[in-house]
Parts: sequence; structure tokens; C-alpha cells
Amino acid sequence: MSTITTRAAIARAAHRGWEMVDLQLDDPKEHEVRVKFAASGLCHSDDHITQGDAPVRMPVVGGHEGAGIVESVGPNVTRVKPGDRVVCSYIPACGACRPCSTGHQNMCVKGLNAGTGMFLDGTFRFHLGDEDLGGFCTVGSFSQYAVISEWAAIPLADDIPWEVACLVGCGVPTGWGSAVYAAGVRAGDTVVVFGSGGVGSNAVQGAKYAGAKNVVVVDPVEFKREMATVFGATHTFATAKEAHEFVVETTWGQLADHAILTPGVVTEEMVNSALQMTGKGGKVTITGVGKLTEKAAHFHAGALIGYQRQVRGALFGDCNPLYDVPRLLGLYRAGQLKLDELVTRKYSLDQVNEAYKDLADGKNIRGVIIHD
Repeated sequence: MSTITTRAAIARAAHRGWEMVDLQLDDPKEHEVRVKFAASGLCHSDDHITQGDAPVRMPVVGGHEGAGIVESVGPNVTRVKPGDRVVCSYIPACGACRPCSTGHQNMCVKGLNAGTGMFLDGTFRFHLGDEDLGGFCTVGSFSQYAVISEWAAIPLADDIPWEVACLVGCGVPTGWGSAVYAAGVRAGDTVVVFGSGGVGSNAVQGAKYAGAKNVVVVDPVEFKREMATVFGATHTFATAKEAHEFVVETTWGQLADHAILTPGVVTEEMVNSALQMTGKGGKVTITGVGKLTEKAAHFHAGALIGYQRQVRGALFGDCNPLYDVPRLLGLYRAGQLKLDELVTRKYSLDQVNEAYKDLADGKNIRGVIIHD
């Protein structure tokens, strides 16, 4: 094994887009593996970096939805071996810490350096000259190769296409779990999903799978509303006002059981619309993030107390990566989860800025980078 050169897309500062560079990548150390990526999802979270809305250490290698082949392993690695196909969990799951051992792998303590990309020994694996770089969420899948924690590697079956595999590292479980686990949607419920992109489409699928009677989507983009019906939405609206009127009518004034927020950017107006749309004992689940300088959750306490509403956040959709990633792929294999339909367009690594322009223009549910 030796240090190798890898082509990567990095963000040096906010509002400067992604820059293509050649980086030096170290060997994996103890409990680390080096992965040759085959595909990387283009998640909105990476766009938050270049928009200045993600508190990350710059410069940073983008990408946290990755799938590929283990090229080499460091000492004492037991989960995978060279040649194995893997999907990266953007939150590692060690299986032994307090969150992991109590069924909350989505909050594993090994994920503490997501914003810096630094490894647990205080060092970095990507280098640009004398400068150390981290990978976003300690993954960095906008690179041909990356070193990741052993705990972030999930073994992947041979029959799963790369462009589908990378998406189950973040967007699919985050959305699906937001409905099934975090919200706790049950048979007969009325659910409103705000934002039907790469994460929201899976919240729609999760709500439908859990048995919701009404799965209502609010999204200003016509293409996304059309695609939402493919994933199981029963009704779609361009505005929260239209959705609210429908929910009042269809529930005879009882309002929605759940509102799930999975937009590109969560706003105060959206949170309050969701709150007003949920009825007694209802729950608002916030999965998307807002702008760094704005407080999106801002409402009178009486709005919660009077109807005994709940507002909660969801990380990774409350999913346990080691259990839920294979489980979701099993549903895909059985034809009960639509993943191929999520991939709107494939790009080369050099097209990453074009891909995010397409995302901003509402052209993609999910774009995917196919690495050479």
C-alpha cells in the first residue's frame, strides 16, 4: 500500500462552487478502509456547504453518499476486506457505544467529526500540498478514492446497481425513516410532506408503506409533484395554503396526523404552516435544515399545548444503518421500494457544478455521479 493521487471536487469557501483538484490520499490506518468509489449521490446537504449554510471546516472534499469497492484496509479491520462492495453510511455505526448499543446507531459517537472530516486520531487523509483536507461526514465521495472509518462501511450485495447503492447511504433511509420511525406513521393516517426531492420522495414512500390513507405533498416544482405520485403521493399541491384547504376538507376539520419537512431549505413560514396543518396529538418532524443565520422553528408555545402537538428533529430518519440499509435494499429487491426512479440523471465528477445547478433549477429528484 502507498499514498495515491485522487481526483476530487472540493469547496474552498462559500459561494465559490466546487473546484476540481488532484489530492494525495494516505493509506488507511487502524479501523480504516480505502474505497474506490463507483457512484456518489448529489445530496442537497453538500449544496449547503457551497451556499454557506453548513458549519464545516474548509476546504473540504464534498460528497457523503458513496458506494464502491474496498481497495485496501488498515490494521484490525474486521467488518470488510479488500474487494468487498460497500455502501458508506454517512454516520458511522460502531455497534458498541451507548447510542449504538441502545438501538440508536444514527447517533453513534464515532460520527463526531462530520463537519471537519478529521479522523479520531486527530489527523486527516486527504492532502493538497501542505494543506490537510477532510471529507464531508468523513466520507468525501466526490473523490475517486477516499479513506473512511471501518464503522462507516456497510457490506453490499452483488446485485445492487451502484447508482442505487449510493443513495441508501443517506437520502433513502433519511426520508423513509422520517416517516416510518421518526414520525411513526400508522395505517389510515393523513401525512403532509413538504418538499419532494431526494429525501422527500422517500418520506412519501415510507408514509405509503406504513399505511397512510392520505399522502399529501407540498412542492412548488411541477416535475417533483408529478414524480411524487410515482412514489405514492395521493395528492400534490404547489403551496401550503392549497394543501391546508384540502387537508381540512378531507379530514372533516381534524387536520393531518403528521407533517414531515424534507425541503431543500426549512423556513419559519414552512414550520408554522406545518404546525397549523397538524391536528390534535399531531407531530411535525423536521428532517431538512435551514439557513445557518436563521431560526426556522419559531412559534408560540400555546400552538403546541392547545392541541398537544409535537415538533421533533430526525437524524438519518432514526434508522440503524447496519440493520436498515440491508432491509431497505431487501424491499427494493422485492419491488416494494422504488429506487431506480429516484435517479433522474447521471453525471461525471467534472460535471458536479452543473449537477447542482440542475438541482437548484428543480430538474432532479436525485443526480448521481458515476466515477470512471
